[in-house]
Amino acid sequence: MRTAGRIVAGTIDAVLASVEPGRSTLDLDRVAERYIREHGAVPSFKGYRGTYPASICASIDDEIVHGIPSGTRKLKEGMVLSLDFGAIWEGFNGDAAVTVFVGGQPPSEEAATLAKETEHALYAAIDAVRVGGRLSDIGHTIESVADSAGLGVIREYGGHGIGRRMHEEPFIQNWGPPGRGPELRPGLTLAVEPMFTLGGEANRVLADGWTVVTQDGSLAAHFEHTIAVTEDGVEILTARDR
Repeated sequence: MRTAGRIVAGTIDAVLASVEPGRSTLDLDRVAERYIREHGAVPSFKGYRGTYPASICASIDDEIVHGIPSGTRKLKEGMVLSLDFGAIWEGFNGDAAVTVFVGGQPPSEEAATLAKETEHALYAAIDAVRVGGRLSDIGHTIESVADSAGLGVIREYGGHGIGRRMHEEPFIQNWGPPGRGPELRPGLTLAVEPMFTLGGEANRVLADGWTVVTQDGSLAAHFEHTIAVTEDGVEILTARDR
């Protein structure tokens, strides 16, 4: 799991170095697949459920998750770009996501707050994970950050267990009261992934069968890490600053 996580982290760095106006989201996908395969892993998204066609998800502006990379989708200055990555190494999975602004500058103060608070929610939720705690402590922390910032929380999608499969039990909802659900124990590996919007929580899936967008057209952001619960606390397996 550590090795899979390191490969995902390296893939993120390689792709972010390629994010600039004029590039296509398919260009980014190719960078990711090349990096993953050169490091002895395989993309976990490609062929997922028999239909997902790419190695990463690239979601722009009002797209929350699962945006399909395209050669005709060109990046423009100020776009809100959420990128999701997955790799399998020796049968084990790593999964992580980041949201960035194309060109480096946010299109508005609201968009900057959206990305900042979504990332804040990720690390606050990770800080809330401790041996003996409960699974719903994660979602409660995420929702609390969103409420404090006046942002919408996507409820249908959330985090998940991860290991020999990318998506395992338990599902981790990004909302709800604390102190409920399975007990957090050493050895448990989870993907924690808050998704916030500048508007409401309602969403829909586009005709491609994958891309999830906000119903009201508001901007969305998505951050994710794969973590391991240990006797000493939490280890972030997809950390890029290790």
